[in-house]
Amino acid sequence: MSDQDWKPVVLTKKKPTGGMNGVPKSADAARRMGMAVDTVKKQGGGYNAQRMGKLENETDELQHKKVNTEVKKAIMQGRLAKKLTQAQLAQQINEKPQIIQEYESGKAIPDQKILSKLERILGVKLRGLK
Repeated sequence: MSDQDWKPVVLTKKKPTGGMNGVPKSADAARRMGMAVDTVKKQGGGYNAQRMGKLENETDELQHKKVNTEVKKAIMQGRLAKKLTQAQLAQQINEKPQIIQEYESGKAIPDQKILSKLERILGVKLRGLK
């Protein structure tokens, strides 16, 4: 048993490896310590800088395509003609009631599978409407 090491093991936290005088090397480390940080944007050329400039100057607002007014009116009129609630219609097409509500309010992103199910149940044409 003399070959076993019975010395106690002490675990301590690693001290932060900062720059000079306790000032951290990275801006993130300084923010974590609660210090004020000033950042300067790099000037330079190159491919990445040109791409970033194009992204910053982009003026187009990119949005998903949503259900237009003719489709949502056709769904509502077809559902009311069949005297169905949104929940009943959702149950018939095996979808959540929230989906029917989103289609009727115009917030949904059109899905051809759901539109075909709605066409079949309601008996109205939904795909191809502008």
